[in-house]
Amino acid sequence: MCNTGRVNAFAAARQLLRAIRGSRSQVSFSRRLGYRSNVAADWEAGRRMPTAAAFLRAAARVAIPVDRAFEAFHPASASIVRPSDGAAIAAWLTALQGGTPVQELSDRTGLSRYAVGRILSGRTQVKVPDWLALIEALTGRCSDLVAGFVSISAVPELEAVHQNRSAARDLAFESPWTAAVLRVLETAAWRAHPNHSPELVASWLRIPLETAQEAIHRLVAVGSVEVRAGRLEAGRPLTVGTGGEFGRVAGQKAHWGRVAAERSQSPTALDQFSYNLMSLSRADRARIGELQRSYFREVRQIVAASQPEETVALLWIGLMTWDEPT
Repeated sequence: MCNTGRVNAFAAARQLLRAIRGSRSQVSFSRRLGYRSNVAADWEAGRRMPTAAAFLRAAARVAIPVDRAFEAFHPASASIVRPSDGAAIAAWLTALQGGTPVQELSDRTGLSRYAVGRILSGRTQVKVPDWLALIEALTGRCSDLVAGFVSISAVPELEAVHQNRSAARDLAFESPWTAAVLRVLETAAWRAHPNHSPELVASWLRIPLETAQEAIHRLVAVGSVEVRAGRLEAGRPLTVGTGGEFGRVAGQKAHWGRVAAERSQSPTALDQFSYNLMSLSRADRARIGELQRSYFREVRQIVAASQPEETVALLWIGLMTWDEPT
C-alpha cells in the first residue's frame, strides 16, 4: 500500500476507478472497455489494479476529458501525456520529477527505490495507486488532477484535503496576505511561541496590524485556521496551486512582485536579490525561460516535502523581454 502521509493512494485509486464507471453496471462497464471478464469488480474491490495507461484509456472511452484534466493540472507538461502510451506517462512523471532524487521519492511514497526507478524509466508500467502516490509526492496536488477526471466528492479519500486546498486557493486570490499568514502559522516557531497574537504575525511579516487581523479573520472563517484556548492553529500544510484565469493570476503576481520590490529596498541578512540585464539571441532567451520553469518545478517539489516547517520565504522569479517595436 502506498501512502504519502496525507493520502492513502490505494483507497483513492479504488474510489477513482469506481467513479469513472458512473451509473453503468460493473459488467456493462467492463464490456464497454473491451474486457470479457468483470474487471471493474476486481478493480473496485482492490483485487487487482490497472496501469495508469489502462485507467486513462478507460476514462477517455467513457468521454472523460483526459487532455483537459492534464492541461489544467500542469500546462507545461500536458502535451507529453498520451493515454494509450505507458512510456509517455513515465516521461510525464519524469518531467514532474525534475531534480528530485529517486531515494527521496521512495521515502515519500513508501515504494522501494528500485520500484520508483523502474517506473520513472518506463521499464515498469505504473499501477494507478503508485501513480497517484507519485503525483502526490511530486506535487502535493494529486487531488487537483483527480478532480479533473471526476467529481472530487466521489473520491472521499481526497475530498477533505481538496476542499481545504480550494478554499485556500480562492482566499489567496481574494486576499494575498492570507497565504503568507497561513505559512507563518505552519512553522514550528509559531507553534512553540507563547504569544499567539495578530501583533506577532504583523511583526513577523512586516505588515500593518489591520492587514494581519483581516487575514486571520478570513482564514478562521474558511476553516483553514482554528482558535483553540486563545491560540491560532493552522491545519495540515497544503501545496496550493494558484493557476486559473489570467486576471486572477496576474493580480497575484503583481502583488508579490510589489512585496519583493519593497523588500529589496531594505533587505535582511538572509535575503537574496539579484538581476542580470542582457542582450542575447531569441534561442538562448527560450533556453533561459525553460531553465526558469524547470527551477520553479524543482522548488515546488522541495517545498511539498519539506519538514519541519521552520521559516517562511517568498521566491520571486521574473524574466522580462524587450523586443524591437513593431
